[in-house]
Amino acid sequence: MAAFFRRAGIVLAAGALCVIASGCGQKSAGSDGLVLKAGFSTNESDPRVVATKLFKEEVEKGTDGRITIEIHPDGELGSDADLISGVVNGNVDITASSAGNFSSYAKNVGVSAFPFLFEDFDSAWEFVDGEVELEAEKEFADCNIHVLGHYDNGFRCVTTSEKVGPVESVEDMNGLVIRTPENQIVMETMLLLRAEPRVLEFTKLYDALKSGEFDAQENPVPVIYNNKLYEVQKNLAITNHSYDVMPFVIRLDVWESLSDEDKAVLEKAALNAQKKDRELIRSQTEELIEKLKEEGMNVTYPDIEEFKAATSSIYDSFGNEFDQDILNKVRK
Repeated sequence: MAAFFRRAGIVLAAGALCVIASGCGQKSAGSDGLVLKAGFSTNESDPRVVATKLFKEEVEKGTDGRITIEIHPDGELGSDADLISGVVNGNVDITASSAGNFSSYAKNVGVSAFPFLFEDFDSAWEFVDGEVELEAEKEFADCNIHVLGHYDNGFRCVTTSEKVGPVESVEDMNGLVIRTPENQIVMETMLLLRAEPRVLEFTKLYDALKSGEFDAQENPVPVIYNNKLYEVQKNLAITNHSYDVMPFVIRLDVWESLSDEDKAVLEKAALNAQKKDRELIRSQTEELIEKLKEEGMNVTYPDIEEFKAATSSIYDSFGNEFDQDILNKVRK
């Protein structure tokens, strides 16, 4: 296994076996309508939820109400892992989550999370909308997952508690007990920076930070602001260490049950929702740093070249974990 598993001692959640569910959505009582449940771990102000509200409006209008979307934010239907397994097994119809969170079902999907791959949103979106991501997502078909589009979660940054102080260099990462998602690449990145990554579902993060269970966490700026993590973390380091694409997905069995006309409606609505999500992420990333300062966060800008050098060996750690052709394309 990769160095990550040997060094971190972290056991990832089971789920490599994909179970294809039968049926599709829920028929609404007394009608031929289809009700689809869309679940998210974040609150209603998060761009993925805001964008899905647009998706809901356009789908319901475009199908004359034959298809309705129920949006469940704040982890109402479970954690990110629960939501993804719900799509696989038929308990949830639609979700969007960081690509690495799908790795138990499709190991190659998280390749865009390798550290410091992209310098800006435009280069990241070109990659995500291109051939390599499409090739990586072929595995989804075996797990009852169909990709409607690619939302954006932004570039991940590190926050720390007042007790441990700000991150201004790689040295300041040494020994930090840091919460990460269940994402092999992000965890290995933290290990190479000599931090101590521990997995915790996002819905429990705020309380865990408040109690002092973790010294630090890492998330994109919009997530930090929209979920008020500034209330339980004092320092923000703009590390932009990993880009976070979020596949916006629907159950494959639901998708295949739709008419071509309804599929076209959902595809168009998903494209518009994707555009809205990306616009929100770009604008919020630029604007919310100042608002985080206003909320009392101390913002630092470490030398990124130092962080790049510290994590440059990460491809060696995953030499046997990803499809070699895909990995080679990413390295280029």
